[in-house]
Amino acid sequence: MIHVSTAILIVQGQTHMTPIIESTTPNDASKAQKKGKHRPQGAPKTPAKPKVEKKPRAAKKAPAERKGARDGTKTAKLLDLLKRSGGATSKELLKASGWQPHSLRGFLSGTVTKKMGLVVTSTKEEGGERSYAIKS
Repeated sequence: MIHVSTAILIVQGQTHMTPIIESTTPNDASKAQKKGKHRPQGAPKTPAKPKVEKKPRAAKKAPAERKGARDGTKTAKLLDLLKRSGGATSKELLKASGWQPHSLRGFLSGTVTKKMGLVVTSTKEEGGERSYAIKS
């Protein structure tokens, strides 16, 4: 868009009216300067930054083997119940832990079986009650 305005100049006692033509749309050069994508022709390039070498990472240590849980924790209580001769029913384990049934099953599968490496056996009695046991 072009904007025209008039400037009044007084030179040696004479008044002159000069039109001033302004463009409100930026031209290509001003666009490049605003966005910063182009550099003027002949301008020196910025020197490339030297690449920093990454330090080699140390190998991950194997997780420390635990023979059991700390005394007084829910894990220790549940392991004691599971190591009994007949194991423990799911109701007994839920009461001892205070967890939801899905949390108990996740604990038995993830923590006891996978992390601790213990074998958990699950049996369903005639009454429909499920019991879990660990063979020590």
